[in-house]
Amino acid sequence: QVQLVESGGGLVQAGGSLRLSCEASGRTFSSYTMGWFRQAPGKEREFVAAITRNGGSTYYADSVKGRFTISRDNAKNTVYLQMNSLKPEDTAVYYCAEKLYSGSYYYSNQYAYWGQGTQVTVSS
Repeated sequence: QVQLVESGGGLVQAGGSLRLSCEASGRTFSSYTMGWFRQAPGKEREFVAAITRNGGSTYYADSVKGRFTISRDNAKNTVYLQMNSLKPEDTAVYYCAEKLYSGSYYYSNQYAYWGQGTQVTVSS
C-alpha cells in the first residue's frame, strides 16, 4: 500500500517562501518519477513540477519556472518543493503524486498514487 504524506503548507505573504515535503512509503521510492500538482478553488488540478527517479531531470509549469524548485532525497523517501517569490495566484491545495504510467509527466492521469494535499495560501 503506497502512502504519500505532504507537509509544509501554510499562510504566507506575497513574496515569501514555503517548502513542501512529501514522504512516501510502501514502494521503492527511487524507482518512480514524482510530481507536484495543485488545485485552486473552482479550478482543475494542474501540473506544477516533476522530477525523475534519480533527480537527473526536472520539469516545471511555465507559471512557476524560476520560482519553484523540486528536489528529492531517495535515502529519506521524500520529495520537496521549494517555493519562492510566492504570489496570491499560487494559492491552492498542493498534492504530491507518484508517476506509474509511461505518458507525459504533465498529465495527472499518468500518476497512480496521491497524497491528501496541503493548503498553501498566499496573501497580498
